[in-house]
Amino acid sequence: MNARPLPRRTAARYRIVHETEYRYSSSVSVSRQAMHLAPRACARQRTLGHRLTIDPLPTYRQECVDCFGNPLTRIEIDHPHRALLVVAESEVTITARGDLRDPADSPAWEAVAEHHAYHAGRAPDAAVLEACRFRADSPFVRAGAELIDFAQPYFAAGTPLLVAVRRLMHAIHRQFRFDTEATQIATPLLEVLARRRGVCQDFAHLMIGCLRALGLPARYVSGYLLTAPPPGQPRLIGADASHAWVSVHCPRNGWIDFDPTNDVLPDLGHVTIAWGRDFGDVSPLRGVILGGGAHELDVRVTVLPLS
Repeated sequence: MNARPLPRRTAARYRIVHETEYRYSSSVSVSRQAMHLAPRACARQRTLGHRLTIDPLPTYRQECVDCFGNPLTRIEIDHPHRALLVVAESEVTITARGDLRDPADSPAWEAVAEHHAYHAGRAPDAAVLEACRFRADSPFVRAGAELIDFAQPYFAAGTPLLVAVRRLMHAIHRQFRFDTEATQIATPLLEVLARRRGVCQDFAHLMIGCLRALGLPARYVSGYLLTAPPPGQPRLIGADASHAWVSVHCPRNGWIDFDPTNDVLPDLGHVTIAWGRDFGDVSPLRGVILGGGAHELDVRVTVLPLS
């Protein structure tokens, strides 16, 4: 008797705790921070609850939306402090991705690049205008001939867009090694390409740079990835981490996500926080301080599946 296949999960629910702690060697008199820590509302994702706890208590706090539509919290602390603790607690539900049409049925990648190119006298529609924001260079992603050379073997003339993008994703996953010691936030993209190692942020930037170099719109997506503990071991509190992947615009399919670090199309295990041109647009915490001297940073992330 043949075993019946297990039904595919259609939804998932998670509780995420993201703790960020700065400890300073001397007193900080003023701190101003912008925070992307609240999950973004998406077609397949819904936020059930979100709470942001900040110590010391901010003098000023504003909840708003940035230019890309991401939830954003701005704070100012104008009294002396030697530490800053930010704890973001969120609960989300995610619906499974529907089956994509055959990737081979997507338009040729050159046609997509042409579709998003500027043409004098032609008024682009709203979708093209939005996508074009993610077609040009950005501070952390500079397109160049080296990126075209790397990507070109996977983008032969007439290749359907989604087929070519998947091939590029596979290539980055195969040829690059995950190494947390190899890069820093500001490591140039060409250095990542030459050394063939980095972290998810680097691989996302690299893939985006390759796509933009070919005239294709691609955006940087930040969020969380559900990780599995070793067999027989419990999930460890604080053992998860922030994650990053890529989204590509296809006229027929809309925005399609690709995760080059794991060589998968994001589904129930990926929680979206924000998207932008590159990491600089969606950094979890970014700001300026007056004073402080040297500092120590500790980040702890827990992604807990709920029944």
